[in-house]
Amino acid sequence: MSKNLVVGLSGNLTRPSKTKAFISHIVAEVASSTGAASTVFDIEDLGRSFPLARRIGDLDPLARNIVERLLGADVLVVGSPTFKGSYTGLFKHFFDLLDPSSLRGKPVILAATGGGDRHSLVVEHQLRPLFGFFEALTLPTAIYASDKDFANGVLVSEAIHARASQAVAEACRAVPRSVGLAA
Repeated sequence: MSKNLVVGLSGNLTRPSKTKAFISHIVAEVASSTGAASTVFDIEDLGRSFPLARRIGDLDPLARNIVERLLGADVLVVGSPTFKGSYTGLFKHFFDLLDPSSLRGKPVILAATGGGDRHSLVVEHQLRPLFGFFEALTLPTAIYASDKDFANGVLVSEAIHARASQAVAEACRAVPRSVGLAA
């Protein structure tokens, strides 16, 4: 029996990371709701071959495996911390390596974190156009969490939890159940 796969990618460069914890929380909710397998990566997982890569073939086998898992996912949860009003440069570099048609029709939950509320539109003004270029199926509900929404690196805001649950429900409607269930 083949299982659906939910993959998260955090654009954060440091560990521990609120962004990765946020993405992991959303991925776990989608996986639990759909019975899918799940995995979460951050930019750091791509290793030393990544920053200088100009194409996927320039990546080492571990980094190429991460790209393949992401491309093979049934649902993506992507997010970045906000730096100067946008996603991180290496987050963008990752997507620059992908073929423009590689995410066509793939359901994507957009998320971002930042120091304050003034960056909350990063998901609409930066992330949504990026995934629009790929013709991905960006889900209507995007989620932004600021420092005040976390305590000791854990998401504590009920409003953000509710928004994440709304995005998860949209993802569940967008992805078919496991292939084995249809047999």
